[in-house]
Amino acid sequence: MSAWRSIARDAGSILIGQLATIGFGVADTLMAGRASSEDLAALSIGAALYISVFIGLTGVVQALIPVVGQHHGSGEPRQVGRAFQQGVWLALALAVPGMGLMFFPGVLLALTDVAPEVAQRTRDYLFWLGWGLPLALLLRCYSALNQGISRPLLVTVLQLGGLALKLPLNAWLVFGGGAVPALGVTGCALATLIVLVLQTAVGWTMLSRHPLYAPFGLWRDWDRPRWRDQKELLRLGLPAGASYFVEVTAFTLMAVFISHFGTTALAGHQIVANLASVAYMLPLSIAVATGAKVAQLRGSGQPQAAWLAGCQGIGMAVGLSMSLGVVLFVLRAPIAATYSLDPAVQAMALQLFVYIALYQIFDAAQVTIAFALRSFRIALAPALAYVVSLWGLGLGGGWVLGFNVTGHIPESLQGAQGFWAANFVALGTVTTVLALMYRHLRDQQR
Repeated sequence: MSAWRSIARDAGSILIGQLATIGFGVADTLMAGRASSEDLAALSIGAALYISVFIGLTGVVQALIPVVGQHHGSGEPRQVGRAFQQGVWLALALAVPGMGLMFFPGVLLALTDVAPEVAQRTRDYLFWLGWGLPLALLLRCYSALNQGISRPLLVTVLQLGGLALKLPLNAWLVFGGGAVPALGVTGCALATLIVLVLQTAVGWTMLSRHPLYAPFGLWRDWDRPRWRDQKELLRLGLPAGASYFVEVTAFTLMAVFISHFGTTALAGHQIVANLASVAYMLPLSIAVATGAKVAQLRGSGQPQAAWLAGCQGIGMAVGLSMSLGVVLFVLRAPIAATYSLDPAVQAMALQLFVYIALYQIFDAAQVTIAFALRSFRIALAPALAYVVSLWGLGLGGGWVLGFNVTGHIPESLQGAQGFWAANFVALGTVTTVLALMYRHLRDQQR
């Protein structure tokens, strides 16, 4: 099977699963928005903080994908099993500081300017999600293993089942029913925790009993944490996690700063941010499949074919994401009305929709190039590019524009619009840098 066909097949399965996962956030946003504006504002802050922590830790764990992919491509099943075991140890270790931040978010909340009631709801939301963090990271190990061996469908089934359970649980806990009072945004977190418990139980049962995993010896001779193996994962995972963290915080911390412009601006931003997250699942799915394919080809001793597979994945991601951006822009009015019944919130969201359509090409290209580079064991330089571009130009530039620091910023670029405009410029910059890195890599493969 040619590389692009393999990438397209795996990306299709990954996309369905990713959409099921992001469906958790969509359900939370829709239901919290209909519960109250305060619940939606609390979700905006809480989700921004949780996602910033979770995605950063996930980036470290997902170093398993290229490691597993390379061992699988070179025909070393027992090395796949050992890498998985070390990944589990790493996930559990990372969960400890992550839970601490969820349980004690006071320092993070101090950066916001929200009402005390919204802040308390945010604390309750993060508290329950904190208990689910180690389970979510263990599920990432399960996903990375299957994606690294190009069997993402086994992950997708688990994610679809989770969404099917999340929706009725969310409705019950958010709006109340029977002996359960209406919990608002706290109900969103409780529903997620229950689903994570069940998903982890099912996933670990699959790893124990499905014959696909028998050659890997996942549970045979369970090994203690070994520094040599941990070092390999961390060498890729820490820069990747940093890249994830910078990328996400550059995006989600906009919610923290936009909170200074009022609840309406924050709620409108949350709608567009949530939709942008959904759209991002398309290139992310292609990026994961591309990274796995590149790693497998490198493991089998075909570096030039690996580089070309990366190019095919990048082109696929950019083309499809551009089309999706146009569709979202055309349908922006009915989409905004679906998310909120408040005309002021809808109006704010419509002002920001143009940025979703514009930056799809850059968002798709940067994530796919980054995954391909990590499969070539290049992670530190891209991480530095993310820091300079997304934090420097994105958040720094957004601060200057949004708060009219110079006193001469056009009104159309002040407030929430300023942060989105700066993020767009930053994303274009980091995409250009990563593309030059990948082009240079081609010359090294000759």
